[in-house]
Amino acid sequence: VQLQASGGGSVQPGGSLRLSCAASGRTFSDYTMGWFRQAPGKEREFVAATGRSSGTTYYADSVKERFTISRDNANNTVSLQMNSLKPEDTAIYYCAATQRVGNRWWVPTVTDFGSWGQGTQVTVSS
Repeated sequence: VQLQASGGGSVQPGGSLRLSCAASGRTFSDYTMGWFRQAPGKEREFVAATGRSSGTTYYADSVKERFTISRDNANNTVSLQMNSLKPEDTAIYYCAATQRVGNRWWVPTVTDFGSWGQGTQVTVSS
């Protein structure tokens, strides 16, 4: 599956951004979709993921109650709504796909995902 992320930009602390990721090439609903981010000098980290039907979602503790992941299987897209943004949210954000089906205790990791988009920059600064 090919992934194309968009929607990054610069915003002040407390602001909002919405990232989108368009998928092509495979049956979108066969994939669990995720968002990861990588700040300068740091390892890529998990942000959020959604199961094949968006009935199951997973979030990193650092973004719970602020970020919301959703998917539209009819249009082959996954989105990440980011509210109450903080400077520490500054990073390149990547969408990713895996055919793995997580259980309720799953903590997604980089190695769980085999397909990656090109990344979109999010900068939170006053």
